[in-house]
Amino acid sequence: MRRFWSIFSQSVTISLAILFVLRLFYPHLLTPNQSTVEAITPQLSSVNSYRMAASRAMPSVVNIFTSKQTPATDEDSSLFQQFFGDKPNAQPGRENSLGSGVIVGTEGLIVTNHHVVESADEIEVALADGRTLPAKMVGSDPETDIAVIKVDAQDLPAITLSQNPLSVGDVVLAIGNPFGVGQAVTQGIVSALGRNHLGINTYENFIQTDATINPGNSGGALVDVEGNLVGISSAIYSKSGGSMGIGFAIPVNIVQQVMDQIVTKGSVTRGWLGVEAQDMSAEIAQSLRISDRQGALITGVLRGGPADKAGIKPGDVLLSIDGHEVVNGSEMLNLIAALKPDSRVNIKLEHNGRKIVTQALIARRPTPQKDSKN
Repeated sequence: MRRFWSIFSQSVTISLAILFVLRLFYPHLLTPNQSTVEAITPQLSSVNSYRMAASRAMPSVVNIFTSKQTPATDEDSSLFQQFFGDKPNAQPGRENSLGSGVIVGTEGLIVTNHHVVESADEIEVALADGRTLPAKMVGSDPETDIAVIKVDAQDLPAITLSQNPLSVGDVVLAIGNPFGVGQAVTQGIVSALGRNHLGINTYENFIQTDATINPGNSGGALVDVEGNLVGISSAIYSKSGGSMGIGFAIPVNIVQQVMDQIVTKGSVTRGWLGVEAQDMSAEIAQSLRISDRQGALITGVLRGGPADKAGIKPGDVLLSIDGHEVVNGSEMLNLIAALKPDSRVNIKLEHNGRKIVTQALIARRPTPQKDSKN
């Protein structure tokens, strides 16, 4: 036993002596290089930083400046002037505004919000590489607040559109030009999905996020942790004009559908039934003696429209369209909009206390007007 202990003590002493010599004369041998650290902890950067997602997406996000002719006034209280004064080279009698956009095509296609470029006489795009280029309008859809513009440039860094479904709690980054200070990235999570009844757009299906979104971020990118586009920042809930942690973005699937129609057809074609509707409530269901609160209550029918010709009356409850259940009024709008004009569809109704099925010939939705029926 004593011999074993002696051998052990000598081994430890020799090992410590070797380590002391290496530490003193060859310290680099005991310090792992960067590649070794990354090989040992490959997920460290993704846990502690989102720099890879930001660096991948930021070159695709642009700053948009617009101007339009306005009656000359002695006092201009625009947001831009309050914070930064006049834009360089601004002309008297012109109103300037700012926003963001996302490059979606290497040949110069950029998607942004309709309200960013609405009524603009001039559109100027500042790329992440420092270039400033004039842009022209390709088309716009006020009902989803999406617009497509184009610059004369090639080989631009187009963003990748996400193909993965979002879930509440997913980490997202908002990239844009808040208050015109320059490109910035903020981080948050997906707070909710499918937000509607906000009174922002006709067709609402927003992503809600607590990633900081401020004026100037409109039209910018909401991306996932891989830098893929999941939405276009569109609006904020605010009492002060600044972020209060409630921002809304248009989901990428809606952006892509609208963008594709604008690029190929110049406008967006939607189905139309010619009705007004509201969500069912417990009180309405009780007054109509309906046990199920699902569906949309028809409150108005346009005379001579598709619904009128199909025998649909105010007071009916629309339950399903072509086999797709109607959960509420917003869902009804989206289902009708997705239908092709001149197509016949089966519509299930609760009519005078009994369920019936009728057929309707879907028409093309007219040019959007205030208080128009859907």
